[in-house]
Amino acid sequence: MAKKEEIKEVKETKKEAPKKEAPKQEAIPEPKKEKKQEKKHEGKGEGKEHEKKDRKGAPKGKKDTAIAKEAGPEIKHFVRIANTDLDGKKSVQYGLIGIKGISRRTAKILIVNSNVDPKATLGYIADPDIERLQSSVDSISSILPVWMVNKQNEIMSGEDRHLIGTDVLLGLNEDLNTMKKMRSYKGLRHDRGLRVRGQRTRSSGRRGRTVGVSRTALMAKPKEAEKKEETKGAGK
Repeated sequence: MAKKEEIKEVKETKKEAPKKEAPKQEAIPEPKKEKKQEKKHEGKGEGKEHEKKDRKGAPKGKKDTAIAKEAGPEIKHFVRIANTDLDGKKSVQYGLIGIKGISRRTAKILIVNSNVDPKATLGYIADPDIERLQSSVDSISSILPVWMVNKQNEIMSGEDRHLIGTDVLLGLNEDLNTMKKMRSYKGLRHDRGLRVRGQRTRSSGRRGRTVGVSRTALMAKPKEAEKKEETKGAGK
């Protein structure tokens, strides 16, 4: 019995002995959870603002464009050449086409003669360049070849000229009036308002005037016949 009691006492002492505490490991931060939390904060607008990187080819903001416009020279919205207001936003090559009597081909010749960049914007060109363009436009009849002039062998003077602006309409009206005075075929057709260049008039060109028999003409015929009969009876 004594042995059993000794064994129980030994077990109790073992149970009562304090257990050695294991060293606590420091909590390792979880990077994944932190990233998720950062994303959530960014969506709500509570997180820190990150620096925005400029993309290649991305359009500039409104502030940048406003600064660029302020720094550069002001554009002339209208450039006056040969008594006509030309659009300053267009290039020189296509801006000169606004003048009546100048085509793309003639504009190229004038630009080469005045030594101006054809792709430059007309509103940003300097004043001396505009003066050179004006002088070349004024002397266009001497710059262009004879086969390119729009008024060859004039009837009155026999000269070769190139008309521009309002002179084009005035020259056309003069030519029509001379043809009408001469009583030529073309002048008579113009005077009567008919087709001039050999077009058919039976099926086309029937707008703007009465074509065919009118009612007034039909009503006038029986009255004329009655008058003739009355004159015949009076003569007998």
